Formats: sequence, C-alpha cells, structure tokens
Amino acid sequence: MNSVFFRRLATLIVPVCLVSVFQTQVTQVQAQDKNAYSIVIHGGAGGDPGRWSAEYQQQRRESLGAALEVGIEMLEDGKSAIDVVEAVVRTMEDDPVFNAGRGCVLNEEGDHELDASIMDGATLRCGAVAAVTSAKHPVTLARKVMENTRHVLLMGSGADKFGKQIGVEQAPADWFVTDRKKASWKRWKAGQQDAMLHRPKNLGPGEEQLYLGTVGCVALDSQGNIAAATSTGGLMGKRWGRVGDSPIVGAGNYADNATCGVSGTGVGEEFIRIGVARDIAARMEYGGQSLEQAAAATVGKLPEDAGGVIAIDKHGNIATPFNTPGMSRAMANSSGLKSVALGREE
Repeated sequence: MNSVFFRRLATLIVPVCLVSVFQTQVTQVQAQDKNAYSIVIHGGAGGDPGRWSAEYQQQRRESLGAALEVGIEMLEDGKSAIDVVEAVVRTMEDDPVFNAGRGCVLNEEGDHELDASIMDGATLRCGAVAAVTSAKHPVTLARKVMENTRHVLLMGSGADKFGKQIGVEQAPADWFVTDRKKASWKRWKAGQQDAMLHRPKNLGPGEEQLYLGTVGCVALDSQGNIAAATSTGGLMGKRWGRVGDSPIVGAGNYADNATCGVSGTGVGEEFIRIGVARDIAARMEYGGQSLEQAAAATVGKLPEDAGGVIAIDKHGNIATPFNTPGMSRAMANSSGLKSVALGREE
C-alpha cells in the first residue's frame, strides 16, 4: 500500500518539477536574448552586377549600407520591428538608386505608379497600396491602411485620396521621376530594352545592365516580433494599372511571428502565381522545414531568372535565395553579423 501511495505522489511531483525547470530555462533564454535582433534588406534582383561600373556598384553598396544602418540603430534602441521596416523602406524610397518612390521606373505611358505593403507578424495585421502616384512614401500609406481602415489593400485614385485625407506626405510627379529612369524608359520605348527584365538588347562597354529594383526589409526585434515591408515602382513599360506582387500579402510580402517574415523581388506575376511569401511560411508551419529549406524550395519553384527573397525566422536566422545573376542585399544581427552583397560571388 505504501508503494502505491509513493507512486501516486511521484506522478504529482514530477510534472510540477518539470514545469518549473522548463519555465526557468525559458526565462533564462529570454533574458539572454532581450537585446537580440536580426535585419535583412534588399534593393532588387535581376541583372548581372558584374556588368555594372565600379562607380555604380559602390553607389549601390553605400545605399544599402546606409539603409541597413537606419534599421540597426533603431533595433539597438529597442524599437519595434514594424517601425523599423517602415523606416528602412522609407529611406530606400527616398534613394533614386532604387526602383521605389523617387527613381521608380515608368509605365507604358511614361508615368509612375507605385505599390507597397507592410505586415506585422505579431498580429497578422497588414496594409497595402497599389498604383498610387502622389504619396511620397507608399510604405507609410500602406501602414495607414493597416492602422486607420478595416481594409488591407487600397489602389489607384482611391488610395491617393485616402492618403491626402489623413495627411500622408505628398510629392509632385517630377519628384519621383529621375533623368536616369527617363532615359531608361526612352530606350525601352525605342525597342532597345526588354520590358520585363529590363535588359538592354545590345549592352555596350561600360553600360550598366538594368535590373528589377524593388526594395524590402524584414526585421526581428528584441521582443521577438517579426515585420516585413516591400515597396516598388514595378516593371519598366508595364501596362498602366498593372499590379505586381509587392502589395499582395502572401505573394511579395508576409510576416508571422510563428514562422517567418518574407519580402520578395522579381517578376511579380510569377510570385503571385506561386504565392511565394506565404508558401515559405506554410512550408515551415505545416511541413516542419527550416527557413533555409523552405525559402530555397519555394524560390526553386520560380522560373529561371525570376527573382529572389529575403527572410528571417522567429529564431533570427536569415535566408536570401535568388535565381537571378544578382540580388542587392544587406543584413545584420546582434551577434555581430553585418554584410552587403550584390551578386552570387559574395
């Protein structure tokens, strides 16, 4: 009888002990990681960086590095992931070296139409805008859609009107269009450049090969929250009103604390068909794949030369697979990682 009593007592005591040990371990990990963060950004995939001039390569590296520093400083200061990705993408929207905001490519008619989205992995709240023309920072307008409406995606004149009503900073048309992109559009119009992949048909010595220049940022903050944001001017020579993957949550942008955050860059139609960003998260959620496995498998489903992604999982791991000759990218974490890269050789 005594042996039965002690066995029953053991069944009560052991689980309590195990729970106590587990809680202690979790507390220790959280305490160790309270200042931990990871961040990765991209400035577009496509083209061959090896064909760019040394000056242009340096310009892109400096621009990527400057945007990365904005994110690092905010994360080290304890700012939230959603604030970080918005701020970093705003920085890139202001930089004419990228195809987002100022310096965006032009559509078939020679006009600009901008797309952006943002998602908070802690709540799965998200917002997006498509084919907007007046918001200086489309990513901020996308966040306002997330926070100030019950909707996810606003487009065209309606999105522009909403932005003006709530006081989002506006910019005139000539602020977005640079001489470089005007010249690029004229080459496309003259039939010297492919409308989808931005490739000059006859690339001369020292001539820069153009590329898909969408921008994006994914961050994991010290509270364990993930956020992602993507912004673009789309494809050179696109039909007016065309919408790519960047403002489509689950295609070009996604964030979920339970799995990962993803921002894509490339031929948007292909990303939409596969649902690239959500596919990566689903592989992790339902298939138990690691971030590296999931991201590589999903990008592997894309047609050759279609683009790539940047991604961060809930542990701070970073993945940047792409199937183009290059993808401009930069990354950092609280363990000392910091790098900037343009092509496959890095």
